[in-house]
Amino acid sequence: MASAATAALLWLVALSWPWLTVALLAVILIGTWAADVAERALEVKDPGAIVVDEVAGMTLSVLLVPLTPTTLVAGFVLFRIFDVAKPFPANVAQRLPGGLGVMLDDLVAGLYALLLLLLARRIGWL
Repeated sequence: MASAATAALLWLVALSWPWLTVALLAVILIGTWAADVAERALEVKDPGAIVVDEVAGMTLSVLLVPLTPTTLVAGFVLFRIFDVAKPFPANVAQRLPGGLGVMLDDLVAGLYALLLLLLARRIGWL
């Protein structure tokens, strides 16, 4: 599972917030292009072989919180819940064509997870 590997890598590399933001933007830009190319080559809408969307979504889910084991695990769990449930607007974003549709639903899931993590930190749960 790419999101679990991403969480582990984020813990090991421990990039500062500015570098993590740069890395996330690069993953989003290059990943959207690559997912578009791969989807056309495989002739399947959002094939399971494309995992860069999970890397982007998981990274976004912890972008603004300290990268501790607790926040990484919580971010992973929340991201996976939202990625599977696909609440609005992720369910609509997934239907967009090409790499944009591949990436955007996971970015929405990552954003929802990040918002809950920020709320949990604000109220003292993390």
